[in-house]
Amino acid sequence: MALILNIDTATTTGSVSLSRDGQVLQTLVNEKQQDHAATMTLFVQQILKEQAITPSQLDAVAVSAGPGSYTGLRVGVATAKGLCYAWDKPLLAISTLKMMAQGLVATVKDATALYCPMLDARRQEVFMGLYDAGLNEVMPPQAMILEPTSLDVQLDAHKIYFFGDGSPKWQLMVSSHKNAIFAEYVINAAHMAPLSADAFDKKQFVDLAYFSPFYLKPFYSPQKP
Repeated sequence: MALILNIDTATTTGSVSLSRDGQVLQTLVNEKQQDHAATMTLFVQQILKEQAITPSQLDAVAVSAGPGSYTGLRVGVATAKGLCYAWDKPLLAISTLKMMAQGLVATVKDATALYCPMLDARRQEVFMGLYDAGLNEVMPPQAMILEPTSLDVQLDAHKIYFFGDGSPKWQLMVSSHKNAIFAEYVINAAHMAPLSADAFDKKQFVDLAYFSPFYLKPFYSPQKP
């Protein structure tokens, strides 16, 4: 039975969750992105203390690996790496989009639909992926510039749940489509628990020295004149 610490800071909401064999024991959430760096390690300490768990009892640390906020991802990955180095534990990297899909699939329980998590990538662009109810990829994670016809083929063939902080601008384009459903969703590291447990069982560990977040596109910072 794997005891795993799950960390997510990919968006404005950050969280830490402790899970055993895919079942959540406790979760703590921070809703201010600027506080992620300060709160994540404090959350880790609090959860371990309240659950009477020592670092030596943990089997692995899992982190939401992207896509998402550049700064947020760096905070989460740096925190997870630091804990793994200090505690000599393996690191699991879990797709942020797949984690989101897991969270909504477990809530909606619609086996016939597809699930499309969307994260805001500014302007008319989103980070998105498309999954079936078994979390199999129908479309791989990608940065997509939204147009009204972007997902016509998929929408004509399937009912699709759209969710995440990037979905409102897509809703403006396709809200009238009969197969487009827009669902409320709050990202949470607890949704990582079944995925990190499965990854641990399959020994899908990443290299601590070389692993970096899955940004999907290069960071752009306009130069000052």
